[in-house]
Amino acid sequence: MPHKYLTWPTGFRAYAGHGGLREHGDDISVIASDRPAVSAAMFTKSLFAGPAVALSRAHAAGRRLRAVTTLAQNANVATGREGERNAAEVVGRVAGILGIPADEVLIGSTGVIGRPLPMDTIRAHFDAAAERGLAAYDAGPLDVARAMMTTDTRPKTAERAVGPARLVAVAKGVGMLEPDMATMLAYVVTDAALSPAELDGALRTAVDRTFHCLSVDTDTSTSDTVAVIANGAAGPVDPAEFAAALADLCLDLTLQLARDGEGATKLLRVTVERAVDPAQAKRVAKSVLNSPLVKTAVHGADPNWGRVLMAIGKNTDETTIAPDKVSVRFGAVEVYPDEPGPDTLAELTAAMRKDEVDIVIGLGLGQAAATVYGCDLSAGYIRVNADYTT
Repeated sequence: MPHKYLTWPTGFRAYAGHGGLREHGDDISVIASDRPAVSAAMFTKSLFAGPAVALSRAHAAGRRLRAVTTLAQNANVATGREGERNAAEVVGRVAGILGIPADEVLIGSTGVIGRPLPMDTIRAHFDAAAERGLAAYDAGPLDVARAMMTTDTRPKTAERAVGPARLVAVAKGVGMLEPDMATMLAYVVTDAALSPAELDGALRTAVDRTFHCLSVDTDTSTSDTVAVIANGAAGPVDPAEFAAALADLCLDLTLQLARDGEGATKLLRVTVERAVDPAQAKRVAKSVLNSPLVKTAVHGADPNWGRVLMAIGKNTDETTIAPDKVSVRFGAVEVYPDEPGPDTLAELTAAMRKDEVDIVIGLGLGQAAATVYGCDLSAGYIRVNADYTT
């Protein structure tokens, strides 16, 4: 969970300031290493990926990212050649302030789609920042996490330690969280020394088990980015221990993102066990997690397990699934195939009223399992998104 005294790993520094993207509060941030670094990154698969993603993909291919800058409140998507030029200009200005090559800077841009960036105010902002130099600024992870927020209700940070090294992460995201990552920007910086290949492998494994298992509303963002930058200042660490720490840190962020889903009042966790393979387990779990009828039942603490069976049954391509092999639990209470009796209904209702609701499904087919993470569906989600640009 976010901590006000959280600091960056050795060799990292950050800036956060107001650049006119929103009316009040910081909306531009930069995180940078004071020495060369190696990196790994993953991006949205959306066909409408924005200029920030296209530029960052190209820069990330060199695996030598050293800094990341984020613009909040404007996604700079569907803005044509002007959007491409503006993204490149922002990266160039950040690189100039830091005194590093532009292709060592990653850019994230998040917010409203289809609106050009207000470059006059952004230019004035960076001009002022350049006069002081980034070294004069001392924003902490919580400051950067706040500056990245759009409809988030709270900043998201996390940290872990591996030997002499630390991993510190910031993230944002509350909607458009499906199917691969999220409307999510997540940056991890570490002073561990690893090879680019070790970093890339650890990130891909972690993302597959965490951010790829996250969904709020089944919509895919145009701006999803997750990146890890390692500057090696703390020296080498065991790659397996680092990978485990990174996965744990990403799970921490995933749960924070799910709990803060737009309009969310509860964390919803769906586990499918005894599946043929992990892919089948994830598909079935996602179909339950994404069902509006399941999500509204969770919101209302209504133990309507018939909706869970419906969500399993709509996987018509899963021909190995047989109703007589399926079991369903809400919390610790089995609801199918054996309907709970009067003595357990009170326990079931209490489980549904908790801030975290677990649904566990057994398919009776094999040994594979998967867990996915999301939230309930409330009237608050409609209110946030009905008035988003007005």
